[in-house]
Amino acid sequence: MLRRTPLFGTKTRITFTLPPDQPAGIVSVVGDFNDWSPGRHELLPRRNGLRTVSVILPPGTHRFRYLATGGVWFDDESADRIDHHGSLLQL
Repeated sequence: MLRRTPLFGTKTRITFTLPPDQPAGIVSVVGDFNDWSPGRHELLPRRNGLRTVSVILPPGTHRFRYLATGGVWFDDESADRIDHHGSLLQL
């Protein structure tokens, strides 16, 4: 699930959220905004059981995917669009 929070100026905080057990193990959000670097934006467990990480992004189109333990890649069904290259956000 994605939550968008407008910030001052033109930037937006995107909060990436996953259920606590889906998928198991460590999950990072990787994309063009972090040079596709695993571990840079790891989703962390919260008190309510969800795992989240927030990233501040400028306007534009941003491509991302999730990378889980064991090299498992997956997309976010709540993205603006999903194609054969991954999930897309339009800000």
